[in-house]
Amino acid sequence: MIARRLQPIIVKDLKKKMVFIAGPRQCGKTTLAKSVAKETLWENTYYNWDIDEHRRKLLKNELNASSRLWLLDEIHKFRRWKNWLKGLFDEYHPKHAMLVTGSAMLDAYSRGGDSLQGRYYFHHLHPFTLAELLHPKTPPALEEMFAFQNPVPKSAEEVLKNLLILGGFPEPFSSGSEKEAARWRLSYGTQIIRQEIRSLEGVQDLDKMELLFDRLPAVIGSVLSINSLREDLEVAFETVRNWLKIFERMYAVFRIPPFGPPRIKAVKKEQKLYFWDWARAEFESQKLENLVASHLLRFVHWREDVEGEKWELRFFRDVVGHEVDFILLRKGKPWCAIEVKTQERPLDPNLKYLLERTQIPYAFQISLKGNSDWEPPKINGTAVRIMPAAKFLANLV
Repeated sequence: MIARRLQPIIVKDLKKKMVFIAGPRQCGKTTLAKSVAKETLWENTYYNWDIDEHRRKLLKNELNASSRLWLLDEIHKFRRWKNWLKGLFDEYHPKHAMLVTGSAMLDAYSRGGDSLQGRYYFHHLHPFTLAELLHPKTPPALEEMFAFQNPVPKSAEEVLKNLLILGGFPEPFSSGSEKEAARWRLSYGTQIIRQEIRSLEGVQDLDKMELLFDRLPAVIGSVLSINSLREDLEVAFETVRNWLKIFERMYAVFRIPPFGPPRIKAVKKEQKLYFWDWARAEFESQKLENLVASHLLRFVHWREDVEGEKWELRFFRDVVGHEVDFILLRKGKPWCAIEVKTQERPLDPNLKYLLERTQIPYAFQISLKGNSDWEPPKINGTAVRIMPAAKFLANLV
């Protein structure tokens, strides 16, 4: 089993509060929860809302009194789960620790009721990242991370290639087979829509929704046009918008908003869409951009969940078409710009354009192919580094 970087963090957090682990279906949440339980050496009991016997015990509050740790899986499917969990915590904590996992955004399914504020720590579990596969231990400090001085294993490029093709979900990645990964991917999409969404959202037209899900890989990395999707599917604008929100709540896709620096007329409302499973993209360039987006989102979530810092993932595009793939904001201010290339290229003019007009401490142009690692002359005081994608990603989280 591949170790997850979150495990030691969660073990510590469990001694203080409840812990929520949320993330896509089949990304390893239950495996991680059971591994955490094993490390604590606490007697534990696992309860899954989808199992009839478990559900009956949960509803009757017949939880194993001899267990130090209760593992509670998919309980967000219970309509009054927040009130129920609050009562459970207030009555039994700290005698009993509670680890809650779910394949939907747990805060999105509160469905009313009292708040759990102050009673839990929240962690996002992502598919495998390159850094996690190469260095399972806790990542370095922020400044050290972005100095990119740590040695990168020789296997980094090969592991990145496998991640790009197979995706980062444990089952397809561990299979090592493109055919098995494709079979898993086909089944996964159907399960999300026909099982998860149907049970939680009550959508009537699942066939059209499935068509939308199949249509979305084509728009990865592009500015998202809901109107264009609406016309393709012949459904209402609000219907498509609502379905996209559902896909986000189910951790199937995520969207990033634009970054608008004050001195540039940038787009303000457009968004870009990516999949949590980047291997759904058809073309290599889309897969790479989506993989990098996912790795950066993992970085943002880590800084928020573990370090308690406010970070955001954005993209830059102005009204005349200058575009930079990704901007990381730290406490609302631009902190890092990242341009992604499949092939090794000279400094991208759009990245240069942005840096000439905006103060950003760090800037990188990364490429899938090529081994060059160099710095062109500074732009507006910013040192730009052109480097291999494998080296960049291997130093994140």
